[in-house]
Amino acid sequence: MSVRTSTSDIVRADGRGRVLAPLVAALLLAGCGGWSAGPVAPAPGSPSRAQLEQLLAEVRVIGERPRPGGYERGCGHGRSCVFGPSWTDDYDGPGGHDGCDTRNNVLAAQLTDVRFREGTRDCVVVSGTLHDPYTGDRSAFRKADARTVQIDHVYPLAAAWDMGASTWPPQRRVRFANDVETTLLATSASVNQAKGDSTPGEWLPPSRTGHCFYAGRYLTVAVRYDLPLTAADHVTLHDIARTCP
Repeated sequence: MSVRTSTSDIVRADGRGRVLAPLVAALLLAGCGGWSAGPVAPAPGSPSRAQLEQLLAEVRVIGERPRPGGYERGCGHGRSCVFGPSWTDDYDGPGGHDGCDTRNNVLAAQLTDVRFREGTRDCVVVSGTLHDPYTGDRSAFRKADARTVQIDHVYPLAAAWDMGASTWPPQRRVRFANDVETTLLATSASVNQAKGDSTPGEWLPPSRTGHCFYAGRYLTVAVRYDLPLTAADHVTLHDIARTCP
């Protein structure tokens, strides 16, 4: 048997209705999904609403994500290695041919309080602090437990392949996969794995503080590499832009 309890029932039973009524009403509203926490300050470095709207005006939009097939990230025997070896230094672009792999370049650029392994010419990051724009959390990075921090391709490689990169020359794909300026973002392993190859219509950062930041980075990559949005992605990012200051 189920029992429905109203706000007035709870208030009468307690006998202190004038004090508890507002609190009880708020709790019931939260349980019904009607609670709103109000505005949330966006992560540092987030673009403004006007900047996002400008990017949205520039990007191409298509109906759905095509599925051309043929995507293979791995470079082992018999694999296509369509975006080149992971974190290679052998590419033309920011950070390329500098003697340091892409993963360490991203960590060095995005962590704070960075310490490097001696004798690596400030290449191999051994510790630092991650300020995760997707979650708003701070966490310690230690190379001994390096798997806790992963490098996310903001516009996922598999999605990029489906949306047009399958027709690019190999050199452009390798540059895209290692673009430390726009494509890559250090984040927690759990967030990166939850995101997978999803696009904005399918996944958003778990914290609202990261929404404007993520929208800006995703759109910047899309415009720079002439990669489209799906109609669902466009609606989602347009809605996010309206919440940004």
